[in-house]
This record gives sequence, C-alpha cells and structure tokens, in this order.
Amino acid sequence: MQTKLSPEFKGTRDGEAAEAILRKCVHCGFCTATCPTYQLLGDELDGPRGRIYLMKQVLEGEPVTRSTQLHLDRCLTCRNCETTCPSGVQYGQLVDIGRKLVEARVPRPPKEKAVRWLLKEGLTSAAFGPAMKLGQMLRPLLPEVLKDKVPAKASPRAHQWPTREHPRKVLLLMGCVQPAMAPNINSATARVLDAAGIQTLVADDAGCCGALRTHLADTEGGLQDMRRNIDAWWPLVVAGKVEAIVMNASGCGVMVKDYGHALAHDPAYADMARRISELTRDLSELLPDIAPRLKTKLRKPKLRELVFHPPCTLQHGQQLRGGVETHLATLGFEVRLAASESHLCCGSAGTYSVLQPELSHQLRDRKLSALTASEPQVIVSANIGCIQHLQSGTATPVRHWVEVIDEALNSGVG
Repeated sequence: MQTKLSPEFKGTRDGEAAEAILRKCVHCGFCTATCPTYQLLGDELDGPRGRIYLMKQVLEGEPVTRSTQLHLDRCLTCRNCETTCPSGVQYGQLVDIGRKLVEARVPRPPKEKAVRWLLKEGLTSAAFGPAMKLGQMLRPLLPEVLKDKVPAKASPRAHQWPTREHPRKVLLLMGCVQPAMAPNINSATARVLDAAGIQTLVADDAGCCGALRTHLADTEGGLQDMRRNIDAWWPLVVAGKVEAIVMNASGCGVMVKDYGHALAHDPAYADMARRISELTRDLSELLPDIAPRLKTKLRKPKLRELVFHPPCTLQHGQQLRGGVETHLATLGFEVRLAASESHLCCGSAGTYSVLQPELSHQLRDRKLSALTASEPQVIVSANIGCIQHLQSGTATPVRHWVEVIDEALNSGVG
C-alpha cells in the first residue's frame, strides 16, 4: 500500500516506521476473518483493514476525528490479524503509532482522560497492593464492575518462596498488578523452578513492563518503564549471573521481547535493550528443559481435566503455540484446547476490559462458552489479565498453568 506522508510526518521516526509497515499491506482482508471486534460489530472500520485505512488517512494529513479515535480504541491489540496476514504486516506496532498520533490531535472527554490517568498511575503505584486488600475485604459490597476485578484472597502458600540456592539462576519480573491480584503465580513459579534445580531472582527496582502505558498511547511513559527495568536487571545480566529473564505473564513477555525494537533509537539503551530482549523467555519456553526433571518428582499425580486458554500475547504476540498443553500432557495431565475459537481473544487485553466493558464481556462469555463445553475441572491460562477476566464469568476455577504443576509437586494431586 502506497502512502504519501504529509509534511509533518516526513522524516519523523513514527512516520517512517508507519510508512514501512503500510508498504507491506496489500489490503487483502484475510485479517477480518479472525478479528474479534469485526466479528462482533460487523463494521469494516472495527477490523484491521479499516483501521489501517484510518491510520493511512492520519499519516497523509486528512482530518482526524473522534470517530477515528473510537475505532482505534476498540482494537484489542490481540494481534490475531498478524498471525493471519500473508504479508507479515506488523499491525501491533502500527496501531500503537496510530493511537499516539490520534491522541495528540483529538481531545478526550474529561471522564475518559481521568479513567486513563488512573489506570496508568494507579495500577503501577505502590498503593495498588493496599487498595486491592481493602477491595478484597469489602468485595461483597462492591458493584459488579469492580467486583469483577477483585479476586478472592490468595492461598496461604502465596508467599512461600523457596530458599535453596542453585548454580542455575533466572530473573523473574513480578509485574505491576500480579503481586497484588494473584501473588501465588509468582511464588508457584519460583517453587516449580526450584524443583527443577533453577533459582529465581527478583530485581526489586523492576516494575511494570511498559505495556500498560504504551497501549494507552503514553509512549514516552512506556519507554521510561522499559529503561527502569533495564537499569534494574543490567547488573545481574552483565555479570553473567542469570541465564534468562523469565516472564510468567505472557503480556509482559511480548512487551519485554520488544524492548530491542522500542529502544533502538536510544543510543544510551539500544544495546542493553537488545540484549535484554534476547535473554527474555516466556515461562512456557522453559518447559522442554524442566518438564523431564519435574516428572520424576510428581508423586503419582491424579489426572485432572484441564482446558487451556492460550492468551493472544502468547500465541499471536510471541508466536508460541502448543508448548504448554504438550508438556502438561507429558506430566500426566489431561489437557485440551477449546474445541472451537481457541485462537480468539477472551476480551481482557490489559485495560480493555475496563475501557470497553460491553465488548469485553461479550468476548469473555463467548470464550467461556467454548472453554467450558467439555466441562473441565480447571481452566488454565498464562496471563493474569485473562485469568481474572475469565474467572469473573464462571464458577469453574481459572488458574495459571504453573500453579497446577506446583500443586501436583506439593500434594501429588494434579
């Protein structure tokens, strides 16, 4: 697709990056078949092809309207369209650029601005943990929209961290909301890796991966989050003390793997960011190594019927498919994907479930219908947002897959 950049975008980093991405697009429309919002709304402008057309107009200097902003807001950034695209269009990068440019030109209503500010600042604040504890205490009294976002209290083992040292060490990003919403995911990760002979280290100064601000069109804020994490991790990386930087939230994983691209223009951080991205692994990528070690320690696990929801950030963002369910099966679990639509987004998508609750709940209910059709005992996933979002719509337990392995190691019950 040929794009004639307007003078204001010629020679700019965003303009040239967007033009290079658009050049790959042949406007074939294959992406519309796998776009969740297009399937729900049936509007061309609420699918990737229509949004690409809108962003092309922006880059060519056409008037930018509130309508353009709304269509871009409705995008989940699930990147299913990237998996489908035969031309390799990097839609996720393009829509982040488009949102940033539109945000600078279209004022938002005061309420929207306030909500977005609270999400950016509140979810990454030290006050989020105490606020979540208060919410759990008052959960029965909360309105449904808030109750959906407040999980039940964590298990007693949530803060039991292994104390053994091992020659093999990895860094773990704790995340911004996960320690407060589901602390057992991090400790279960450390316990499972410990059982496989790997010690988990944490850099205290690391925080949000940068995805939250980036996808809310605060590009510079997202870059600052990335730089802070690199500064926190670099002493251990440069000393050769860790073999990998591990992400147990696939949303963080796809973001950190992109640090090298995001900071390529920053001479002070480009080389470090590239190295950080090279070292980053989704937790599932360790399974081929650790599963054989874990299998010898499972005390005759009782088989449990699991259905796995692969987050979009895992299967489309990181392009990792098949690893989790395959290796859980080798450990003695009965695990399957949903019989239909396993490729589609559940509607969580970071802050999307807060900003677009109606669409988000429709996608959640559609996903749960597919996941629960086989009447599984447990739904497992790989991202805190998906887990909490799905749990808000079902009585079937929704867990991180590493928690299920941890329970099997601890009690002999899979």
